[in-house]
Order: sequence, then C-alpha cells, then structure tokens
Amino acid sequence: MLELTDVSKQVGAETHIDSVSLRLEGGTLNVLLGPTLSGKTTLMRIMAGLDKPTSGSVYMDGEDVTGITVRKRDVAMVYQQFINYPSLTVYENIASPLRVAGTKPAEIDQKVRSAAELLKLTPYMDRHPLELSGGQQQRTALARALVKGARLVLMDEPLANLDYKLREELRAELPKVFAESGAIFVYATTEPAEALLLGGNTATLHHGKVSQFGPTLDVYRNPVNLQTARTFSDPPLNTLSIAKRGSSFDLGESTSVPVASNQQALADGTYTAGIRPHHLWLDRPNGEFVEVTGTVVVCEITGSESFVHVDVLGQRWVALTHGVRNLDAGSSVPVYLRSSDFLLFDEHGQRASALMEAA
Repeated sequence: MLELTDVSKQVGAETHIDSVSLRLEGGTLNVLLGPTLSGKTTLMRIMAGLDKPTSGSVYMDGEDVTGITVRKRDVAMVYQQFINYPSLTVYENIASPLRVAGTKPAEIDQKVRSAAELLKLTPYMDRHPLELSGGQQQRTALARALVKGARLVLMDEPLANLDYKLREELRAELPKVFAESGAIFVYATTEPAEALLLGGNTATLHHGKVSQFGPTLDVYRNPVNLQTARTFSDPPLNTLSIAKRGSSFDLGESTSVPVASNQQALADGTYTAGIRPHHLWLDRPNGEFVEVTGTVVVCEITGSESFVHVDVLGQRWVALTHGVRNLDAGSSVPVYLRSSDFLLFDEHGQRASALMEAA
C-alpha cells in the first residue's frame, strides 16, 4: 500500500502540489487525470522518491519513506519520453533489471519473451534502440518496467507517442497485466477517455489539488464538484447558470425546462448546470426534450463523429454528434436538451447532494 498524507510541494513562490492525501492499495491501477501542469508528474516524482515533499509524508506498506531516495525504493518508471540503453539489444534492455536482481537465466528468458509478445516486440529482440521507431523504443521501455516486478510502477503518459491502433490494443491489454500483479500501478494521462478505458481508480487533479478520488466510473458518473466534472470531460463540459423555480428551470432568454423527477426535492435557487457534449442533440430525439436555437461557430469532423461548436443561450457550447456534420458557420441549428442530463452544482461548485447518480 502507498499512502500520501497531506503532501505539498513548493517551488519558490509556486505551489505545485497542495495538501494531497491518497491511499493506493496493492494490485490496483490508479489513474492521475488532469491537464498539463496540473501536478501529475510532480506527484509521481514524490511517490518515486525523486523529489521530497515540502510538507507531508509518504508511506509504503506502513513504512515512512518520505526521505528515502528512489535508489533505495522498489520502483519502476516509464515516461512519455522513452529511456533505453543504446548499446544493448531490445532483449537485453528488457532483461537488464532482472540481471541486476540476480534472476535465474531461465526465468529471465521467460519474462522477457512474455513481455515482448505482449508489446509486439518479438521480431525486434536482436535490434538496438537506434534501429527502432519511436513507438518501438517506447514499448521497449514499457516492457522493461513490467518485467522488473516492482512494488510500485509509475507511468507518465506512456502511450502518448504510440500510433492509434497500438495505443488502443495496449489500453485493452494493460489492465489484464495490472490485475495479475500485486504491484501498485499509477498511470498519468490528460485524456478522460483513456482513464475510462483503463478503469481502476482515478484521481482528478487541478492546480496541484486532488478534487476527487475513487473508482473511475464512479468519479465520472458522480463528480462531487464542478472542477472534477470539468477535468473529466473532453470536449469541455458545457455550463450554464440556471434558476430553479418550483417545477421548472429558468435557462434565460425566456427559455425553461421541466424539472426532472429526481430533481424535485432540490431547493429553489441558482445553480450551475453542467451538460456533457453527448447530452446535446441536433436531431429531435425521443422523449421530453426542449428545443433551443443555436448558431454554428465551427464543425470539427473526426470521421465517425463531429464536434459542433454553437453559440446558444449566451454561451459557447460543444455538441458531440454521430456521423459527419458539415454545417456552415453562422447558420442556425436546433439544439435539444433535457434537465435529467444536467449535472447541478451549487454556488460553491459542489454537486447538489440530491443528484448524485449515474449521468
């Protein structure tokens, strides 16, 4: 078990990590999700012992390791920028931590070949890193970390430099590898979709603070505050200030929507509604939806989906729609929404307690 207690990190006048407390159990995959400069890498360096926190403590299996350097810890690390030994073959790169540990040759061979097969490196075992593509070099570094059998494995955006197809394959395979190990895996990413694919637990970070930590699907479905909901949304979460008055929500511009059955107990007042892009519709759906008029700003076509940016109700929103949408900028489009899809937050940005359920 890895436990961080009120860990903070100051660099000059800047706060990189702010009073973070986390408890990570053995045999679990734990995702650090946040944008660039949210504190993910700094937090991982503190976990590894590469950096010492300004305040707070780090415990490994109950032992205080706050001042212990990385050399004296059982840690494996994989970075976005791969690091390999240029003079060694792929086989020897992967085998290197096992040889240092004095592992028997037969066991080394079995573990190296197993990791190489998982990471599609078998054809390249006799090559040197400079003879490989960037993706192959990253896979070599990843395989070396996996065979080490460390108690703590830290991965800082390890798949970012791989091609799409291989990334998807590894995202599917890695949780199986994690499940078979008693190690603690910590995986940093900027992509909410990657966190959802990996599963496990997720900690959402923003400006060095952990806004929520728990099972990944629970954090996604039930964000406890607006910051978590924003961190766990890509495209960005659509927001709108609304007012509950009896049985309806006033959205402004003479537009209102009926209050959903699960929202009836909510006190009248002002709230921030968070609406995920896939909860906005441009074609009339079945059910009790309200239509508002939007103005197209731009369409981003990804192939099977389109991100349609629209000005609606005084806000710039993004709708995620299926198929190709080639809409002209400046054209009017109907936008359909319903209150049951709203994530509602109070004036302090905290989730309305009556609404903590699957979104």
